[in-house]
Amino acid sequence: MGFRLVRVNFGGGARPTLQIMAEPSDGSAMTVQHCADISRTVSAILDVEDPIPTAYMLEVTSPGIDRPLMTRDDFRRFAGFEAKLETNRLIDGRRRFNGIISAVDADDNVTVLEAAGPAILPFTGLQKAKLVITDALMDAAEQNLFPPPAASSGEEAALPATSDT
Repeated sequence: MGFRLVRVNFGGGARPTLQIMAEPSDGSAMTVQHCADISRTVSAILDVEDPIPTAYMLEVTSPGIDRPLMTRDDFRRFAGFEAKLETNRLIDGRRRFNGIISAVDADDNVTVLEAAGPAILPFTGLQKAKLVITDALMDAAEQNLFPPPAASSGEEAALPATSDT
């Protein structure tokens, strides 16, 4: 359909929600019409395949400006912007980091420039990461300065899937 899947989340309370977060593959802005088109198509497939045995809500969303960072390409695309990151284990006695994304190196480490200095985090050790809304991020979004997502075979490693159930 011309979209890149950013994240899928399933969970919730009495009526679970299947959230599909997507963005146009060409890097253009996600619109309400895009969400509606994806929703109609996915809903039809889910109705036929019926993979979820209980009642649920389908929600299709844009990643938003404070988007989650899920793949190595996300970190490369948004280098130079501030992010909050959480690791799945202690690194230098901490699990939470906040700073400017600097690089993803050949050894698969994400470097984040914090006020106290650089933090080097293994990509495979990241549990959550998302951009922080700053003036620089808002300005770049308004000017559509983000590069489009890299073409993907769909096999790029991503942060762990999320689920509330």
